[in-house]
Amino acid sequence: MTEASRTVHTLAALVGELLERADDGVLPILRAGDPVLRRRAMPYRNDLERGLLNDLIAAMFRTMHAAPGVGLAAPQIGLPVALAVIEDSGTTDPAVAQARDRRPCPPMILANPTYEPVGTDVAAFYEGCLSIPGWLAVRRRWGTVRLRAQTPDGAPIDEIVHGWTARIVQHETDHLAGELYLDHAEPRSLAHESVAGRWAGPAHPTAAAEALGFDLLEP
Repeated sequence: MTEASRTVHTLAALVGELLERADDGVLPILRAGDPVLRRRAMPYRNDLERGLLNDLIAAMFRTMHAAPGVGLAAPQIGLPVALAVIEDSGTTDPAVAQARDRRPCPPMILANPTYEPVGTDVAAFYEGCLSIPGWLAVRRRWGTVRLRAQTPDGAPIDEIVHGWTARIVQHETDHLAGELYLDHAEPRSLAHESVAGRWAGPAHPTAAAEALGFDLLEP
């Protein structure tokens, strides 16, 4: 058996075990501190047969929706492979939509995603993570990025994405590089969800910066 075939066999077995342990089709999400979240994911090379892949993707979407969240990377469910799903229904609050440049994003399945900034605009907002429940912190992100990826079947994806969708793409792609959003967040902005409502409104976190003592200027 070649190394490639051993990798495929191991991944298929791991996916099968995960799906068997799912609770009503929802998978457990790993928390910060699990080493899987700190390892660079292996590239996905059409490694799963179609039925098993479909079951995995469906379970990832169910898990993301149940959390609830707008993105989920495979390492967050214990799979060290470069797959992620995203979907954002947007917001019904016009103030939030305008301030965060947040528009609905249809379901997307991304294999081996990468991104690069388009222009120099950045946005600083409170951000959270399903692997760090209960906490939020301000993270600067590129306002517009070029997303390159493949579908699980290998078809190319090459899109320019903006605003909140760009933030989601960056967050999930960073997961696949073994990064968490807190790695580059403003540490003094960290807020528990019980008090985060005071700061994590639709506008830029100017009030939080003044009250908590951090700088929103570009580094």
